[in-house]
Amino acid sequence: MLNEIFPTELPRALQHLLERDDADGPATLPRRSVLKIVGIGGLALGAFPHLALGQQANAAGEGPLKPTQQPSAFVQIAPNGEVTVTINRLEFGQGVQTGLPMILAEELDADWSLVRTRNGNNDAAYMDPAFGIHLTGGSNSIKNSYTQYRELGARARSMLLAAAAARWNVDPASLTTQNGTVLGPGGRKATYGELAEAAMAMPVPEKVMLKDPREFRIIGQATTRLDAKAKSSGQQDFGIDVHLPGQLTAVVARPPVFGARIASLDDGAARATKGVKAVLSVPLDGGAEGVAVIADGYWQAKLARDALKVEWDVSQVEKVDTEKQLAQYRELARQSGPLHFDADMKPLASAPHQLEAEFVFPYLAHAPMEPLNCTVQLSEGRAQLWVGTQFPGGDGAAAAKVLNLKPEQVQVNVQIAGGGFGRRGVPTNDFVVQACEVAKAARAAGLDAPIRTLWSREDDIKGGYYRPMHLHRARIGFDDSGKVLAWDHALVGQSILTGTLFAGQMKNGIDPTATEGLRDPYPLPMRLTVHHPKLNVPVLWWRSVGSTHTAFVMETLLDEIARTTKQDPVAYRMKLFGDQNPRHRDALQLAVDKSEYGKRALPAGHAWGVAVHESFSSVVAYVVEASVQDGRPVLHNVTAGVHCNLVVNPRSVEAQVQGAALMGLSMCLPGGAVTLKDGVVQQSNFADFSVPRITDMPQIAVHIVPSAEPPTGMGEPGLPALAPAFANAIASLTGKPLRQLPFSLA
Repeated sequence: MLNEIFPTELPRALQHLLERDDADGPATLPRRSVLKIVGIGGLALGAFPHLALGQQANAAGEGPLKPTQQPSAFVQIAPNGEVTVTINRLEFGQGVQTGLPMILAEELDADWSLVRTRNGNNDAAYMDPAFGIHLTGGSNSIKNSYTQYRELGARARSMLLAAAAARWNVDPASLTTQNGTVLGPGGRKATYGELAEAAMAMPVPEKVMLKDPREFRIIGQATTRLDAKAKSSGQQDFGIDVHLPGQLTAVVARPPVFGARIASLDDGAARATKGVKAVLSVPLDGGAEGVAVIADGYWQAKLARDALKVEWDVSQVEKVDTEKQLAQYRELARQSGPLHFDADMKPLASAPHQLEAEFVFPYLAHAPMEPLNCTVQLSEGRAQLWVGTQFPGGDGAAAAKVLNLKPEQVQVNVQIAGGGFGRRGVPTNDFVVQACEVAKAARAAGLDAPIRTLWSREDDIKGGYYRPMHLHRARIGFDDSGKVLAWDHALVGQSILTGTLFAGQMKNGIDPTATEGLRDPYPLPMRLTVHHPKLNVPVLWWRSVGSTHTAFVMETLLDEIARTTKQDPVAYRMKLFGDQNPRHRDALQLAVDKSEYGKRALPAGHAWGVAVHESFSSVVAYVVEASVQDGRPVLHNVTAGVHCNLVVNPRSVEAQVQGAALMGLSMCLPGGAVTLKDGVVQQSNFADFSVPRITDMPQIAVHIVPSAEPPTGMGEPGLPALAPAFANAIASLTGKPLRQLPFSLA
């Protein structure tokens, strides 16, 4: 059982490792009866103790259900019929705050207009039911909780039926439900709100009958998100908005080079700043040291931090330089190393056509719109955290270690977050640990108040944990028909898993998060050599992880082979897919049909671009229309074909693909890179780490392949194929393939 500190942005290869290692699922916790409490809205089905220990499963005395299977932890029904569903994930824009309640409400037969939602915490009930850990990542939320939330709704419905049957002294089989009401013989009716208290006393059924998907009336419907009004009107609270009585705000001065420490400190001017309560040295991530300034509010703390006079000792840490790093990577790519694939390369020398290519991908910051933050309140023998985290269990365990508490003495109150893309799920728990170190130091200095540690935009972009820089080098031999005879490939980049709990899962020294997306699903004879240099730059998964670079390499090289052999890029891919990849074929064909690729005449100077890629068990194909204007690439239209199996909320899928495509576009445009000079990150804000503006946004149409199979992931799969599709369109216009991100047309 994985129960310590876990990463949460789980790519496909890592999902497979977890599924293998945790094949038996999470351990069952001891039995405890469900509690009944009176809340503001009255008695409710949904009161549960901290750590949600198992309820009695049924009157026959069978073993308890797991906490993740208990309706008491997830469903609260008020006397007025309002149904509040607790979500076991972080909502940070992907729509789980609506999608998960839709699934539960479907089986509950709830009145959707009365459904509400609330956030979970680090309670055992809110672990991922497949992996047995707390996580939001790897596009697993709907995928892994689809059956779970259906069963939760069905169990709660069964308990309501049992309560009605007992009230009316009839057979439960004679009852039906409809829109939040139990219907009985003779025209009897009772609302869920009227039955909730009695339903709580009913045994929780272990096995339930789920609906035939043909009976769905909520799942599959285009549904407005429950948080849409609050977010669009500016009323939504995020983690950064937490405000507790007496709360203070802390900002931290961090060294300019990762891992550096304080050589000297003059904090006189900072302490003299109005509103400042304390200036304290604190340990930071990676052995570094920083200075925390604690004040009444952010602006006072920020002004005081600006007044600090700090000399940093950078003599003992490596000072990474991007230009020198690239030279090092090029040298490594020429050397032999660990092999991930090992096909015969003899046909390469005699191949009729040969292609050599080098690709360079920079470090990327996550740059979520809401900067990192965490609020910590300490009391005797307990701690509470308010934080938008992808990883409440791991963060709670890490906080407990810093604060010298037991994990059960720490409650993590998950807050809605303004984006994350992996940055709020860190194996080292860096920003949460930092907040706890600040709170602990403040308490030791006599400040008995909640402390909100807040990162500025500059702190966030300079603070490390980037998508790793990568270099790819490929030598490909192919014949006149485009058949690849040999593909010799080298990949150089830092490992995300090295130094984490998952380091032992690396095979032959190769990190599976770096290689995912290479070769498959194409039947290519590839030899893949991988090098993982160690550098003083913290790295982390970034939305769609390895596929951010592997999809670009694969899809642009395949396009180049098609152009060289004078084949249509769509037809060439379809030929490679064969009959073994129907989901890829269907997604690509849908995008082709809806875009009218090859049928609709494009304006002069415009060209089509195509790419398709599978990540996190879903396939997204793009057909794009692009041009070059004044030496700058412009993306005009994007048509997506999506295969993610059954869709819970089509609007969420559309939004996810739109957002992921925009983030994919961010990798292409000038300024979308993080670079270092003498160990110092050169970017600091959106002026020099640019993101697409509204004028860069293309028209996007999203089309979904119909399917009744269980849902697959959608948070990340929309990103990888966008950049190569765009690049392929530009290459067809200029005759020059693009080999790096951001694009360079020089």
